Amino acid sequence: MDMNKRPETMERITTPELAEAFIAEQVEAIQKQVGDKKVLLALSGGVDSSVVAALLIKAIGKQLVCVHVNHGLMRKGESEQVIEVFGKELDANLIYIDATDRFLDKLAGVDAPEQKRKIIGNEFIVVFDEEASKLEGIEFLAQGTIYPDILESDGVKAHHNVGGLPEDMQFELVEPVRLLYKDEVRVVGSALGLPDSMVYRQPFPGPGLGVRCLGAITRDRLHALREADAILREEFDNAGLAGKVWQYFVAVPDFKSVGVRDDKRYEGWPAIIRAVNTVDAMTATIEEIPYELLHKITHRITHEVEGINRVCLDLTPKPIGTIEWE
Repeated sequence: MDMNKRPETMERITTPELAEAFIAEQVEAIQKQVGDKKVLLALSGGVDSSVVAALLIKAIGKQLVCVHVNHGLMRKGESEQVIEVFGKELDANLIYIDATDRFLDKLAGVDAPEQKRKIIGNEFIVVFDEEASKLEGIEFLAQGTIYPDILESDGVKAHHNVGGLPEDMQFELVEPVRLLYKDEVRVVGSALGLPDSMVYRQPFPGPGLGVRCLGAITRDRLHALREADAILREEFDNAGLAGKVWQYFVAVPDFKSVGVRDDKRYEGWPAIIRAVNTVDAMTATIEEIPYELLHKITHRITHEVEGINRVCLDLTPKPIGTIEWE
């Protein structure tokens, strides 16, 4: 039997009842595979790793060691949510690493998008490896691999979901959702009691806000980006668009324009809103945001976020524009 192929007889998980049956099946399988050994998981807070964490906690409790690395490029409140849900509510064995200064210091002055991505990815590997080396008795590595990951690699998955682990980290893999599609993972997450804000979390690039703080990242502009993005997400949620628009975010470029505040010249960055819909991420169309909502978002961002003096709307479909700016 090909372990990378989803059985044709496998029913699509669309209901809480089917999700509960899957959870029971996986809990038994995890307990059989792991026994009394320890499992390591890089917990990003995304739906895939979160569902895997919740499944493993249900199956083996404190034998799971979750490592959450805050690289300083998360959206507002995301690391705090990981701590609240897993560290407190689920009482997970959670190691929280605040590596903000470490990442931002390495990114200082770097403006090339690909170089930024490599620095963030490589530094994550180093931080995770350092933490893993401190732990004893770890024999398994859990990952949030899902079925589209396998399909996109023609059935040969390079199991590097945590950012590309060093080759000398030899662990047996635990991948309980590897045969599920993303929509099924969400149904299972809800059945496990994870909050909707985590289960229906939007796609978020590995480098996080690092590729939305355009050009060389500065701490003041990164802070402005995080606050502006939080306002956008809050207002989309209030308007009922959160579950209807595939992806929406703010990007802040590294140039300023002249504005006026309190009858004085005020130089600030523009906040660029991008909201797109897609089926496969290969092409994307623009969400037509009501002007009344745009006016409200613009007013809030320009009045509540220090350093932002304009709000722009990106109307470029894919192609010719990519979904992200960098």
